[in-house]
Amino acid sequence: MYLKQFYLGCLSHGSYLLGSNGEGAIIDPQRDIEQYIQEAEREGLSIKYIIETHLHADFVSGHRELAAKTGAPIVFSHKADAAFPHIAVVDGDILKLGTVELAIIETPGHTPESICILAKDTKTDEPAKLFSGDTLFIGDVGRPDLVGSKGYSAAEMAGLMYDSLHNKLLKLPDDVEIFPAHGAGSLCGKHLSNERSSTMGKQKQFNYALKPMTKTAFVEMLTTDQPEIPAYFPKDVEINRSGALALEALDAPGALDAAQVKTHLQKGAIILDVRSSAEYANGHIEGSLNIGLGGQFASWAGTLIPLSTPIIILANTQAQIDEAVLRLARVGIESVIGYLRDGLKGWTDAGFKCGQANVLSVSQLKQLFDAGENLFVLDVRRSGEFAAGHVQEAVNIPLAELPGKISRLPRDRALTVICASGYRSSIANGILEREGFKNKRLVSGGTLAWKDASYAMMATE
Repeated sequence: MYLKQFYLGCLSHGSYLLGSNGEGAIIDPQRDIEQYIQEAEREGLSIKYIIETHLHADFVSGHRELAAKTGAPIVFSHKADAAFPHIAVVDGDILKLGTVELAIIETPGHTPESICILAKDTKTDEPAKLFSGDTLFIGDVGRPDLVGSKGYSAAEMAGLMYDSLHNKLLKLPDDVEIFPAHGAGSLCGKHLSNERSSTMGKQKQFNYALKPMTKTAFVEMLTTDQPEIPAYFPKDVEINRSGALALEALDAPGALDAAQVKTHLQKGAIILDVRSSAEYANGHIEGSLNIGLGGQFASWAGTLIPLSTPIIILANTQAQIDEAVLRLARVGIESVIGYLRDGLKGWTDAGFKCGQANVLSVSQLKQLFDAGENLFVLDVRRSGEFAAGHVQEAVNIPLAELPGKISRLPRDRALTVICASGYRSSIANGILEREGFKNKRLVSGGTLAWKDASYAMMATE
């Protein structure tokens, strides 16, 4: 059995090429699909199946483009209601791939149509491999409250997840190898590990969600403290149900001069500044949204930019522009109308003003605390991060919730914004600027730098 994992760090997404005796299957492909075709050609594999474990909410799949280019059928659960020709599988179905048998296991819980695929080479004694989608992660299980679960409450879906785990997956041998669709950083769970594979035995031992507990306790545990649901998730489910356009069919954004950008801004467009937070702090267009390519770029863009909002990219290079457009398309954002010619220089050369972010080091923040300054510290990390430890006197409004909770912030005091590393506080700066907040400071390095300096952290009971 041949197996290759393709891991996309920006979306914490794992997809797979499985092969045997010249036949291949692709599982949970990302939107840009050439890498799978090229790898299959290198390995002498003819793609026989394109398999989706469920209707993904956090990214757009390239299954239809793959099918068009390879001639392979798309495989979905019979519950997916996919709006294109596909093989609709049910529990117990077997797909043949060379000497490998792919057994379909229906595992509702993350979504009603979720399946896992148990791959076993009939000619060897090697352990079976479970492609667990978003049902079973390394260190976690899939959240039960996403948009793929229409008609079901989160508690009902959590109950289905309990049944799928205890009646099916936990009965698999300990040596079964597990390959999930996501790792740490994904919003499809809350405690995903950085590990990209594991075994069923290790997960039985270490995965908190697989510990012995009643169904009632499991449901309560799984429905508590899940992270935010980005606004683009419902859109991506429906794109995946109908099938996305090929990337090559999308229009490439063109260059816009500063005056054209100004006109588009007046009509409701937004500038998406993809440079680093340090570059943004040194000079930026006021009200622009700084989501750097170095972090969870696409997820935050989909979370904070209203769907269909016209987007203008501000970047340093054409490579950054191309990367931003691709990564936005991976989550179904296709509303980029152009990019600012010559970047920030093009803006200033046209005579338009730039803003700067007021940045504090953690030592400067500590000095302000020690001097007794009356600070309003806004911590934009997620609630679980905040509860685990935060700087003194901080108020927590998670970044995803900030646009809807601006009214809670004082306008007569300086805001000191902090996150884990500085990435999210830089994003918050643009949100606050758009709402008219002028007096604000960003903490460089965030709580990680604060802890590294051995300053005290407070925990929330």
